[in-house]
Amino acid sequence: MVGCLAMKAQKSIVILYENDAHCGIDGYQKMAGLRDAINKSDTAYAGAVCCGDFLQGNTTGAISKGQYIADIMKLMDYHAITLGNHEFDYGVPRLKNLLEQIGAPVTCANFYEAGEPLPIYAPYVIHQYGNKKVAYVGACTPETMILEGYSFYDTNGILLYDLKPKNFYELIQQAVDNARKEGADYVVLLSHVGETPQSMGFSSHRLVNNTRGIDVVLDGHSHEIFEGVKVKNLDGKEITVTQTGTQFANVGKLVITPDGRFITHLIKSKEINDENDAVSDATEEIHKKVKAVTSEKVAHSDYTLVVSDENDQWIVRGEETNAGDLVADAYRYAMKADIGLENGGGIRNDINAGDITYGDIIGMLPYDNTLRRISVTAEQLKQMLTRCTALVPVLDGNFPQVSGLRFTIHSKSHRVSDIEILQEDGTYKPIDMQRTYSVALTNYNHEGGGFFDCFKKCVVLQESSLRYYEALSDYLHEVLGGTTGKAYAKPQGRIKIIED
Repeated sequence: MVGCLAMKAQKSIVILYENDAHCGIDGYQKMAGLRDAINKSDTAYAGAVCCGDFLQGNTTGAISKGQYIADIMKLMDYHAITLGNHEFDYGVPRLKNLLEQIGAPVTCANFYEAGEPLPIYAPYVIHQYGNKKVAYVGACTPETMILEGYSFYDTNGILLYDLKPKNFYELIQQAVDNARKEGADYVVLLSHVGETPQSMGFSSHRLVNNTRGIDVVLDGHSHEIFEGVKVKNLDGKEITVTQTGTQFANVGKLVITPDGRFITHLIKSKEINDENDAVSDATEEIHKKVKAVTSEKVAHSDYTLVVSDENDQWIVRGEETNAGDLVADAYRYAMKADIGLENGGGIRNDINAGDITYGDIIGMLPYDNTLRRISVTAEQLKQMLTRCTALVPVLDGNFPQVSGLRFTIHSKSHRVSDIEILQEDGTYKPIDMQRTYSVALTNYNHEGGGFFDCFKKCVVLQESSLRYYEALSDYLHEVLGGTTGKAYAKPQGRIKIIED
């Protein structure tokens, strides 16, 4: 009996991980199936964890405000979940309700209600595998307070919730230290922070640089694919950081060996043959529900409406695309404005050449945003264009897709020039710095955090209940007559980027 126990204690621990699933629901059944197969083989202790951005990303999330995703995830038996920035898209009350339904342990060391001394969710959770304890510490990028600002501030700008940007690293370190004190043998960071520093300067690499005691980082947010890179922590020790991409391009596999080594590996989802029956059945039912809503044909396009490139990089966040032109034009038409604007982060998925369904449109514009028309001074417009293109060529969700204007980005000097406004006769004329312009945009980009809050104080000229995906559907059907034609075959030359 003693020999059998010793043998069992020597089993490895396998932790399957995913990040930025973004409603790619067909991946859950395979991840759960692979975990089940490992546990059934009794060769290792196996579990699954989630590194955020699961409630939003395509039609499935948009039409149910995350409910369909929760219906699947409650069957996944996750050992830990952390929050991504897009969990806040439907507001904190909705987030709390859906997480309660999912029922898995939630960890986020830096998410607080404003003014409260303790975080809303546990700063870490511990799970026992054989005779070893693994602590999962959750971290959500503080940049979320900009990206999804409407969930963190009320309409008067009063702080409601806080991701603690001023002491972010300290809170993560505190969680790690407390987990160790509670007896954790290993500490795994579930990070939704990303590889590339964004507007507030945070990244998973800098998080590692500023902490000690974390054994491995399962990262998300920046949608990158790598099995593992080594990053030095505060003591100079090299820590592995890994990401799986997005929408279950891969399932991550972390192996903790009996002698305490950490090995990360990515498995392409299409190569996983195992499936969990309960998750598969739930997924099939949800597909039927979504199809019933989304199968209606709206228009046709002979050309793909481009959001991402062949490497699944969101180029709409760093350059003009035909999809960006189309969306911004739809806004300008719907709201009868001088200018139409959408941030690149709000345009989520390509629409392939062929028939365009209502589901395709919601998949491209999956949020619950509504349109409004605001009054913007020429100076405010110039400041926004300058600030929101300052990271070029780095991809950034605040990058503007535009209608009714064109301009030049100087990528090295980080400035814009040659701003011109479209006239009624179809010509462009230089912007008049002494006047104001009407701008059509979403409520999110006005008051919620898009465009770095550049327009937050601008006066509302017209409030609309029209959802932004409804505006695009109407534009395709009513204005364009059900076809994109050649006009949107490629970007129309509204944004020029030069290196100087």
